[in-house]
Amino acid sequence: MLIMAQDEGCFGRISRAHRCWAPPGMRPHAPCQVVREYMYVYCAVAPAQGEMTSLILPSADTAMMTLFLEHVSQTFSKYFIVMQVDGAGWHHSDELVIPSNMRLITQPPYSPEVNPVEHVWDELREKYFGNRAFPSLDALIEVLCQGLNELADDSARLRSLTGFPHLINVKL
Repeated sequence: MLIMAQDEGCFGRISRAHRCWAPPGMRPHAPCQVVREYMYVYCAVAPAQGEMTSLILPSADTAMMTLFLEHVSQTFSKYFIVMQVDGAGWHHSDELVIPSNMRLITQPPYSPEVNPVEHVWDELREKYFGNRAFPSLDALIEVLCQGLNELADDSARLRSLTGFPHLINVKL
């Protein structure tokens, strides 16, 4: 059995300025743009194993979720997968096709802090997207792929981001 968590993240060409360092007396340059182009990253992590898989898709809906679940099912085909999902409507749609080697469990409402994938989004936004403006959606996707691949290739870093080590020895 493999315990995983799943979430979708929206990445687009609307930039957000972040704090940054500059030499005394100089004002840092932080590019800004408001271009309404987006892509969605579907990501699933197995925190205990430090494994992750993701797909970049054009929308967040039932059809894309079905496609992603099939991708996860094939990627981890030797396991029965118990996957934590949030309360998004497409996670509970009657049209959603759940693979036979997978069971979805819903996290409590209004509690994104219990989903380990939220830390993946924070890491990507901080390390790869801070104070950047992209000339095209393709350029954004290239940086997004780089960040996702680097995280997927570094299981120790992924375990550190998503593992909630302070909860390991908690007695319930």
